[in-house]
Amino acid sequence: MSQTSCAPPPAPGRLQPTLTTPKIVFLIIAAAAPLAAMVATVPLAFALGNGPGVPALFAFAGLTLMCFCVGYAAISRRVVNAGGFYTYISCGLGRPPAVAAGLIAALAYNTASTGLLGSFAYFTHLIAAQHGISLPWQLWAAAGLLAIAVLGYRQIDLSVRVLGLAMCCEVGILLILAAAVLLRNGHHALPATSFSTHTLAHPGIGVTMMFAFISFIGIESAALYGEESHHPERSVARATYIAISLIALFYGFISWIAVGAVGPGHIRAVAGQELGDLFFRLSDDYLTSTLTSLMQILLCLSLFAGWLALHNAANRYMFVLGREKILPSALGTVHPRHASPFRASLAQTLFSLLLATAFALAGADPYLGLTTSMLGIGTLGIVLLQAVACLSVIGYFRRRPDAHWWRTTLAPALGFLGLAAATFLVVDNFATMTGTDNPVVGLLPWLIPAVAVAGIAYALWLRQARPARYARLAGVQTRQENTTPARHEPARHTEHAEHTEPLEHAGHTGQAGRAVRSEAAEHVERAEHVEPAEHVEAAEHVEAAEHVEAAEHVEAAGRAGHAGHGEPAEAAGQAGRAVTGRARAGR
Repeated sequence: MSQTSCAPPPAPGRLQPTLTTPKIVFLIIAAAAPLAAMVATVPLAFALGNGPGVPALFAFAGLTLMCFCVGYAAISRRVVNAGGFYTYISCGLGRPPAVAAGLIAALAYNTASTGLLGSFAYFTHLIAAQHGISLPWQLWAAAGLLAIAVLGYRQIDLSVRVLGLAMCCEVGILLILAAAVLLRNGHHALPATSFSTHTLAHPGIGVTMMFAFISFIGIESAALYGEESHHPERSVARATYIAISLIALFYGFISWIAVGAVGPGHIRAVAGQELGDLFFRLSDDYLTSTLTSLMQILLCLSLFAGWLALHNAANRYMFVLGREKILPSALGTVHPRHASPFRASLAQTLFSLLLATAFALAGADPYLGLTTSMLGIGTLGIVLLQAVACLSVIGYFRRRPDAHWWRTTLAPALGFLGLAAATFLVVDNFATMTGTDNPVVGLLPWLIPAVAVAGIAYALWLRQARPARYARLAGVQTRQENTTPARHEPARHTEHAEHTEPLEHAGHTGQAGRAVRSEAAEHVERAEHVEPAEHVEAAEHVEAAEHVEAAEHVEAAGRAGHAGHGEPAEAAGQAGRAVTGRARAGR
């Protein structure tokens, strides 16, 4: 598989390719916020779950998500778009479920981003007060939101540099702690009890599984940067594999180190007492108070990095849905200088500002009110979409000649089973995850089916009332393996001329025509209500190619036309009290 040697400049409405595989890995891992996950989520998993068995369930979650990744990577090598779940679900399950998925993704990532706003403001306020800077949380929220707005408005390379620095720092401080525990305790720092069947059989295994899957939120976001990658057919798949592997190994290792540092027989009780202060206590014991203070500062940086990564993911979903005119079309605009989805970024910033202001005026706690509820709904939506994406991969490859028993069938099926179980656990333990039995918060999960129904209804209305617009939904660039140049086909997206790029050599025209016919045969079963006008439009796009004979273009265009195709609340509250207590003690 290869690409043309010289890619054309980005056309209006498309993002500029500037990302490499390592940069996408930074974006994914930053969204998972490793230090924040360790400080806020892991202690609660110890306390409410199966105690010393937490490392084993991180490994299980990683294996499940690796099965998800196998299918996700397979489809990402063939379908290139910034639409993520929206585009992939369209390819495998059709347009109505895709529109529902796109709206759910926009809701989930916007709410999760707003949730991290509250978390960043809450912990920054407490830690700054400990170091003698006493400012209200609203000011920290405003400062953070301004920084996010500036970074989101600019080209994504600037965000990547910030995220890369944050990720290295937060991972580094935890590895220093792990090394100190290993030096003092030797092989006892990694107790085999964590992986014994007796430990795994503890009744709290369901709660631990829920927290384990929550900690991987954002690992699927590589596909959102497909249009911005130099080699999307390779970078998206590689970045997802690397990110899931690193996150699973890191979370499993650090939580295992914590079990060894405290002791398998004591970890549940100690974690229940310390909660969000557990890793700070371990740092005091195994490192120094100076490094503990550094860890607290890096916690704020970790939360900011996760916030920025989720902001970038949210604005790309809104950008694609705006470009498809599912959301206001103004959101689908690329900045002429920064090549960023700047209006979608501003809209996400405004959404967070309005929601945070409403909570502040209501006198709600920034963490127990804003963070837990918004992260709760965001987590549920993302885990659900991961499960549906597994089904979409199976549907996409079901009748393709390049289907594979493991990559495109069994692995996605196993991923679906694990993620469906995780979705059930999140719903069943929603009150535990959010730390409140407030009836309004308890009703938030119903937002997801409501949005799904609205999305499907809108897509079905478009199919009847606007068939030409409906036929252009979820347009993609497709790539075929074992082909010498890469083809950028108009498949189902004829609104933008940039989706049909000129073929570089007339000698490849026959091969391209056969590829178009193959794609047409694949999608003709799902093609619905395609008007004759689309045939003309597709033909006009093909005639724009500079190096192919007119007769061959007409034949290919005629055939192409027929294919028209979170973090838990209890950790926050008690961590806050612990940090405040430490401040009073003059730490």
